[in-house]
Amino acid sequence: MTTIQTAKKTPITVAYGDGIGPEIMDATLRMILGAGAQLDIQRIEIGESVYKRGLGNGIEPASWDTLRRTKVFLKAPITTPQGGGFKSLNVTVRKTLGMYANVRPCASLHPYVATKHPNMDLVIVRENEEDVYGGIEHRQTDQVTQCLKLISRPASERIVRYAFEYARANKRKKVTCFTKDNIMKITDGLFHKVFDEIAQEYPDIENEHWIVDIGAAKLADTPETFDVLVMPNLYGDVLSDVAAQITGSVGLAGSANIGDHCSMFEAIHGSAPRRAGQNLANPSGLMHGALLMLTHIGQSEAAERVHNAWLRAIEDGVHTYDIYKAGTSKQKVGTSEFADAVVERLGEKPQHLKPVEYAKNVHMNIAARAAKPAQVKERAGVDLFIDLPATSPDALAERLRALAVPGTKLTVLSNRGTKVWPNGNPDTFCSDHWCARFESDGGTFAGRHVVQLLDAAVRAGLDVVKTEGLYTFDGTRGYSLAQGE
Repeated sequence: MTTIQTAKKTPITVAYGDGIGPEIMDATLRMILGAGAQLDIQRIEIGESVYKRGLGNGIEPASWDTLRRTKVFLKAPITTPQGGGFKSLNVTVRKTLGMYANVRPCASLHPYVATKHPNMDLVIVRENEEDVYGGIEHRQTDQVTQCLKLISRPASERIVRYAFEYARANKRKKVTCFTKDNIMKITDGLFHKVFDEIAQEYPDIENEHWIVDIGAAKLADTPETFDVLVMPNLYGDVLSDVAAQITGSVGLAGSANIGDHCSMFEAIHGSAPRRAGQNLANPSGLMHGALLMLTHIGQSEAAERVHNAWLRAIEDGVHTYDIYKAGTSKQKVGTSEFADAVVERLGEKPQHLKPVEYAKNVHMNIAARAAKPAQVKERAGVDLFIDLPATSPDALAERLRALAVPGTKLTVLSNRGTKVWPNGNPDTFCSDHWCARFESDGGTFAGRHVVQLLDAAVRAGLDVVKTEGLYTFDGTRGYSLAQGE
């Protein structure tokens, strides 16, 4: 780790990354420092070189101390080696330092950057820590793997409230929620429920909910109908790239990862090693990440100067190869020359594109509210997941009913979520992954019943790969039914 000694005031951590990372970082810093950003830059090494030294997460222990001290991280793209044993550094940093909100603005630059959506100007706010991105996966049978999708009320409340506070602070008029709660009624259902609850606290901001598939179609077709969108992690990851691309180029988009203690700012594209060292890469994505950083640390004046100078360069036709188009562009430039063009225009504003004006002294009330009282949780049964080659559901049900644990009864047998017993459809395809649901046979279903069922199943020669408790909360069922049940 090295430190660049400057006379700047706000300490930030900078990583130059891999591939095109060093080139676009140099260009980005030149643009924002030229605009008067007051920064004390502390540099760390991350990525491919660290992975190759045997650190599977791509970051050295000392670098964590720097991040915790500065609380602000401007990061160029990195290369994650292929193959097992290497974890995504982005996910590691986000989750380790509690960066719960991913913010990605996407605005059209029509007619200077080709797009079918000239009036597009939206922001995607993505939950950043949970959903399937916990990476909790298991191979349970020869044929079946699983990934756990985790949605919590506290994380949902925090990201939804952030979206509404962001909208209010930036004079946005509407917040839209995307989920798939017509299918995932408990997980996505919770996210949607929290959205509806928190929306009532912001009567000045319009709110709406879309099922994610038709919402994604609407986003791709008519993005100008949206303003601020908030959604769980996976949908946000996919659709923020889609939104960036339909504005004209993923290479132009920046990203903020906001946490209570530390925040990270970056481009959304990768390290593009095939373009490295050629002075070709467009630094605009990382520059936009840096602008989000400047507003975050209270230096919105510098951010505004850079952004307007960048818009002026774009409309003057000074373009890197990725957005260059004969007849529209006037000068094809490299990474360094593009930064020069922006610096030369500092203090100027665009003549045709709308100049930006950053909000000053923004306050967002994102502090956690008091938690609701815990609901009464009662055990209702247990699911036993069993590895067994495809067989007759009726025959397996008879084996399971023969376990004969007093106080319990087999109520349904499913295969990959679809009911196959009782009264299953003979056309249903069955793999080697079965779920046997046992519930109370007239009394309280106790923890000892779980142990007794598991013991009886093992003694009967059944391979139980997982158990899942079934519970009610204030009398409401907290588990899904099988398809067809």
